[in-house]
Amino acid sequence: MITPSSIRRAILAASVITLIGFGPSSGIWAMDMPTEQATLTTLPKVPAPVTRKGPAKVVVNVEAKEYVGQLADGVQYKFWSFNGTVPGPMIRVRQGDTVELHLKNDATSKFPHNMDLHAVNGPGGGAGSNLAAPGQEGVFSFKALSPGLYIYHCASPVPNIPAHIANGMYGLILVDPAEGLPPVDHEYAIMESEFFTMPSAEKGIMELSMEKGLGEHPDHVVFNGKAGALMGEELQAKTGETVRLFVGNIGPNGTSSFHIIGEIFDKVYVEGAIGGTVNQNVQTTLIPSAGAAIVEFTVDVPGAYLLVDHSIFRVAKGAVGILSVTGEENASIFNAMNPQ
Repeated sequence: MITPSSIRRAILAASVITLIGFGPSSGIWAMDMPTEQATLTTLPKVPAPVTRKGPAKVVVNVEAKEYVGQLADGVQYKFWSFNGTVPGPMIRVRQGDTVELHLKNDATSKFPHNMDLHAVNGPGGGAGSNLAAPGQEGVFSFKALSPGLYIYHCASPVPNIPAHIANGMYGLILVDPAEGLPPVDHEYAIMESEFFTMPSAEKGIMELSMEKGLGEHPDHVVFNGKAGALMGEELQAKTGETVRLFVGNIGPNGTSSFHIIGEIFDKVYVEGAIGGTVNQNVQTTLIPSAGAAIVEFTVDVPGAYLLVDHSIFRVAKGAVGILSVTGEENASIFNAMNPQ
């Protein structure tokens, strides 16, 4: 029987629940979480560290685009991409953030696209929730529970998942720990990938060879989407500075043996995990297909340092870059001893 006293007790109970943060008011509190647009960068640039002291709702806007671009000297290729670049943009959020991801598929696309983010705890990494047909948009949200460096890629079943990955639809998402990473002088991002090519119906333009992909025989193995992408002044440092590299490997088949000729990694966050194993004094680190690593080192003497996949024949296929270091010589560390 409902009585005035029972109504008063119900109101009192609801008030207590509201005060301690449960019930309807908790939804209002969630709405009070600050909202911000994610700053996305094109590799090798990295978004600035997240310095917020608390979590936020972070809105990420990405567009799937299919286009023809340069894969190597004299080689034009039919890329599929996120935001018109291969790899796609780098995303950086904070542990505890709620990420709201919007994926638009350009109206000129021939295929449906989506995003499977390895930073997601949920079915398909969200891929089933954001599949977008040409001209449409897919949206979903997730909470970034675990800090680390993660891969994202397209996992659309049409025509098949490997085709979307092999054609360029992948990138990196970094989840900073709540306390942040230790500061360094430079942060750069690098992603290794394989391309399997054959002539398309359009003269002078290559496209994906599924036969070569199934045989695991890539024509090109590259950093940041094309041969020579890191052979200019993209990566720079000065002697005495500390460099942090966020390195991903999408494969889609091969494991990367990442190495810098003339450097030793002071720290390697194994498989991109933050809070897990950190190895020291590492010469070459293995990065599995669809995996990542974070490496840190201090440069001691000036010069040109080659970044390679030390599965060394891959260098001839494009897996090479340069870190240009300027500054004072230090003969106590390295002395070329050239005859005078």
